[in-house]
Amino acid sequence: MTTSAMILGNDRRMCVIEFLQKSNGEADLRDLVRYIAEKEGNTDRKHRKSVYVSLIQTHIPKMEREGIIEFKHGTIKLIRIPENVDVYMEIVNKNDVRWATVYTILALSSVILSYIAQSWEGFVISSAFLALSIVQRMKERKIIKGER
Repeated sequence: MTTSAMILGNDRRMCVIEFLQKSNGEADLRDLVRYIAEKEGNTDRKHRKSVYVSLIQTHIPKMEREGIIEFKHGTIKLIRIPENVDVYMEIVNKNDVRWATVYTILALSSVILSYIAQSWEGFVISSAFLALSIVQRMKERKIIKGER
């Protein structure tokens, strides 16, 4: 596994990079903790403390060792963005179509066509893909609501 995949294969580390990119490369640890807790859908004190501890004990040291961030006096600074970060992150403007929407439309079309053609194997497989795409859209919607 590449360094980038190891670093970016974790949701919290991805959130660190995402937040730092939105904050012009520098942010206060307290703001980062709040951001991650909101994205995870739980902002109570106990969960924020859990986020804080995991950042301090695991994620920040790992990202510092890899030369991605620098952490001093409660401030995190983005030093470099890992290669292929866009493979792991889908950054979409407000009115653009998300990939999960495209997949849902394609899966729904496939379900309908399989039903019309009476291809029951195709219908079952397409239905499974449709269900997965709907789950992904629900996850995205939860994340997007957390950003607002």
